[in-house]
Amino acid sequence: MESPKTFGSDSIANLIRSYGVPYLPMTPGASFRGLHDSIVNHLDNKDPELLICIHEEHAVAVAHGYAKVTGEPLIVALHSNVGLMHAAMAIYNAWCDRVPMLIIGATGPLDAEKRRPWIDWIHTSQDQGQVIRPYCKWDDQPISPDAALNAISRGMSITKSLPRAPVYINCDTILFEEEHDPSTEQLIDGTRDQTELPGLTEKQLERLKSAISSSKNIVILLGRLNRNQNNFDNRIRLAEGLSATVITDLRTGSTFPTDHDLHCPPDNLMPSEKSSDVIRNADLVLSFDWIDLGGLLRNTFKSPVANCPTFHFSLDQNLINGWSKDHCEPARNATTLLVDPNTAVNQLVDIFDFAKNPPSAVQPKSRKETIDDSLSMRSLASVAYSVLQSEQVTLIRTPISWRSEDWVFSDPLDHLGFDGGGGIGSGVGMAVGGALALKRSNRLPVAILGDGDYLMGVSGLWTAVHHNIPVLIIVANNRSFFNDELHQERIAIARDRDVNNKGIGIRLDEPDVDLVSMATAQGCVGFGPIYTSDDLRQELKLAVKQVKAGKVVVVDARVSRSY
Repeated sequence: MESPKTFGSDSIANLIRSYGVPYLPMTPGASFRGLHDSIVNHLDNKDPELLICIHEEHAVAVAHGYAKVTGEPLIVALHSNVGLMHAAMAIYNAWCDRVPMLIIGATGPLDAEKRRPWIDWIHTSQDQGQVIRPYCKWDDQPISPDAALNAISRGMSITKSLPRAPVYINCDTILFEEEHDPSTEQLIDGTRDQTELPGLTEKQLERLKSAISSSKNIVILLGRLNRNQNNFDNRIRLAEGLSATVITDLRTGSTFPTDHDLHCPPDNLMPSEKSSDVIRNADLVLSFDWIDLGGLLRNTFKSPVANCPTFHFSLDQNLINGWSKDHCEPARNATTLLVDPNTAVNQLVDIFDFAKNPPSAVQPKSRKETIDDSLSMRSLASVAYSVLQSEQVTLIRTPISWRSEDWVFSDPLDHLGFDGGGGIGSGVGMAVGGALALKRSNRLPVAILGDGDYLMGVSGLWTAVHHNIPVLIIVANNRSFFNDELHQERIAIARDRDVNNKGIGIRLDEPDVDLVSMATAQGCVGFGPIYTSDDLRQELKLAVKQVKAGKVVVVDARVSRSY
């Protein structure tokens, strides 16, 4: 008896189900035969749940925020070539942040005889993956249902392997309308790939044991590491067992308790002078996937060369290419060990027999509030911490001016880090994605965003409201792209020019933008504008109650133009 026939889109939907992916962010497709239509017609809205996003950049940012919490990829659906071009910046952020993600796109019929007039022609492009190939781990353009199934299965395996980064599968729209023999689906198993993480060899472990045993001033640099609680505890065990000083990176989030006596905090996104002094006095540096090791050494020694033995545990060089320079400057005299940094920490804990030691329970140090007459960025952070410290907060995002001493991180989910590629506009989408991953937890999702970032991504709030994803977004609103304003000021001083011109072309006033109205128009609860620390304290208490009631809340805090 002949096997029943189905369509390519049915088979792809079944494969997506087999991965157990809970959510599928996507943008509504305008093309009758676009990918969006095929997915919608063949997926149950709850298996996985479709997340409708107004802009393709938001769809990718949502998956990015979700991956930062869970370490797991979502599948994102983009509408043809125009959708991919919209999403390009968010994909670059995800690439630089090394998060997994499988993106499915579409092109109009490559067979010109099957294209409808106008619309199919402007939505068809040759070698569509070329648009993002320099910052995409792998891409494919299958031309049959069977090939599409294998591409998606292979793409999921590739994006989940280390180092992680997005992959892109581009399908001809005709593919979704072709008949397909479902019996071939037995060849595809969405759960088949269990890649073993590469670790240190016995020879490498012996070399490290010898170097560590002969060192007295060890510095541990914690970079891109996962949010597994056992791995977090092992970092504490390793630092305590070696009496090593630990330096963390705000770009990568919470990797070590920031109130621990062995922790040496950076100032903000850049190292502090104190951390540079610690590195200068080290006789051994252990770098666990530090994002910019050469740059850190250049800031410390005026050259990317350390004055002591340095070991760098990272797989990142397997991903770098000639187009993107996000791999940053190499440390010229470091020994790079191509291993998973999390596995390396665990192995070092084992060989020194530190596993039996319970990690110290860190007692948070008392923190004095920084309150000023105007609502500065420091004051905003201080007030927010004092109001929220009794909650289990996950800081999904913080602005570029955030200082490490502004908040205590004691859990791997306390802070998720930065955006990866510095692409402004990602904050709202990542806040929604992070909050989505935390939706069924007891944590309070909070994002503190700059006003420029918020304005670029503001329509991403609609997705959170529509899908009942509670989150608190505090906008540090200085009515300026203030980081550039500081740069203008430095240049003006260096060139003996009028510093009063520093805000020209940068400030976001005249007219003043009503950030709260932009939020409430999409169904959010809004507070502000708020101009004083006392008012912020009171409004944040009300805002937390609204988030706990399931609302999406935006607070407009009018901070002064200063750091």
